[in-house]
Amino acid sequence: MNYGEIKRTDVANGTGVRVSLFVSGCTHHCKGCFNQETWDFGYGEEFTRETEEELLQALSPSYIAGLTVLGGEPFEPENQKALLPFFQRVRKQYPQKTIWCYTGYLLDQELWKDSRARCQYTDEMLSLIDVLVDGEFVQERKNISLRFRGSENQRVIDLKKSGRERGIICLDLV
Repeated sequence: MNYGEIKRTDVANGTGVRVSLFVSGCTHHCKGCFNQETWDFGYGEEFTRETEEELLQALSPSYIAGLTVLGGEPFEPENQKALLPFFQRVRKQYPQKTIWCYTGYLLDQELWKDSRARCQYTDEMLSLIDVLVDGEFVQERKNISLRFRGSENQRVIDLKKSGRERGIICLDLV
């Protein structure tokens, strides 16, 4: 897996100050995407053990609320293969910090059910994520006043509650 960027102090992609990883590779190709260069799976730099160490170190300050992973598309199966062991390390080293993940796939229609995105890593990866922002970016539904999402169709989902309820439970962002 490759990645396009690491932000060590990001306040736009989740609650609190976060460390954000922008992975490469996306097959959605949403019209109006803000990060088109990350559609290419070969874009950026290789995600290595050294990259993981850099991210784990960046997560260490007490003022960092957690990790956000976006892209590109974290739930492309080849990206899940690389992200799952990394998420496991983050959870083990920083159990008090949250993991947010952005995906163009819909949780209830594609990640919980058979789809192109679903693979052997999906369920465990979802179990490690606290908040999932799902749904493709839709240019015609763009709304710059929304918190933590770009278009009105996207949902900010509390994955822990949703997993227990086996239904979509969105965060209250008021």
